[in-house]
Amino acid sequence: MTTQILERPELKDADTGPEMFHYVRKEKIAESAVMGTFVVALCGETFPVTKTPKPGSPVCPKCKEIYDSYRE
Repeated sequence: MTTQILERPELKDADTGPEMFHYVRKEKIAESAVMGTFVVALCGETFPVTKTPKPGSPVCPKCKEIYDSYRE
């Protein structure tokens, strides 16, 4: 299973902190970005792909925990 981190789109105020990125299936990213379909993150969140993460971007703690458990 391959995954990639993607942002969960939310409207946030400037003082609520950084945007969070999620792990999703890599093969669903392009489809979502082009067609606007929703992807499902490892943590269960659903959202359309709108951005790609930069190195050092914050990652959803639930997604990271689930992803790390697959790698063990």
